[in-house]
Amino acid sequence: MNEVEVALPSGITYPVIIGNGALDRLPSVIPKASNRAAIVTQSKIGITVEPEIENKVFEIDDGEGAKSLTTIGELCSAFASWGLTRSDVVIGVGGGVVTDVAGFAAATYHRGIPVIHIATTLLAQIDAAVGGKTGVNLPEGKNLVGSFWQPTAVICDIDALDTLPERELRSGMGELAKYHFLTGDPLIEMELKDRISRAVEIKAGIVAQDEKEQGKRALLNYGHTLGHAIENIGNYEIKHGEAVAIGLVYAAELAYNLERIDHERVLEHRQVIESYGLPSALPVSMSDEDLLFAMTRDKKAVEGFTFVLDGPNGLEIVKDIEEILVRETLKKVR
Repeated sequence: MNEVEVALPSGITYPVIIGNGALDRLPSVIPKASNRAAIVTQSKIGITVEPEIENKVFEIDDGEGAKSLTTIGELCSAFASWGLTRSDVVIGVGGGVVTDVAGFAAATYHRGIPVIHIATTLLAQIDAAVGGKTGVNLPEGKNLVGSFWQPTAVICDIDALDTLPERELRSGMGELAKYHFLTGDPLIEMELKDRISRAVEIKAGIVAQDEKEQGKRALLNYGHTLGHAIENIGNYEIKHGEAVAIGLVYAAELAYNLERIDHERVLEHRQVIESYGLPSALPVSMSDEDLLFAMTRDKKAVEGFTFVLDGPNGLEIVKDIEEILVRETLKKVR
């Protein structure tokens, strides 16, 4: 069993427990003051948890459509009807949709109650469940409403990945590909448990430096500017990791056009994406105009078009990129 500690300057610390059978550790991380646990999950997850205190299951809808303010309102009303208190705990059991929704509900109910994430997808284990970012979507864009709310613990049971559909597992690899370029570690050579642990270590180190995404933490959004636009335009029929994979290739091509990296580095991006069996080209149905508009709604876009881009000093946030260059580079991923 691997355990990574997330330690923040505020003094908050919590464990991320990774390994086969990690779910057995749940009772040990329940806050001692908690008398009740609200278990937030989806019908398709099919994983039963036993927190060893009084508990009730609250199911949300499947799919990205569940990440809405309506869901948060319904969930918090259900908590109140059951009598959940500030000293109790929310347990999110599922992938990124569940951890985002459960985390945001916990952050806002009674102005904040403890939350534990049990991440059942690769995407959630390496990214969504760790770091305290929670949120829901608006019609105008992804994750535009949310809050930072750190969990009490995160459990990543590798056994849960055995039941994932192949496409869902591959989608997680798209998010994992991002970590190849954050540190240059040879993740592809590691066993899956160690790969997950290393990704969590990388993210924990960045979050410790920038919990509220005022600077360096935005680097974790590498590939996400175009990725989120693709998801939004495609009504989330394209998986997050698939969209991020295309976004990573696009970001490399844009960095090349800005003379920040050479052609070999672009090829490296394409090879990593290809090694995971992920797409590198835009869906033909998506127009440049729709993509450009969606990218201006990205949370990082405070000065024109803003991207996380590779360069001689590693990944950096690059602002105010000219639209003509952003538009021209879209041709490289057609």
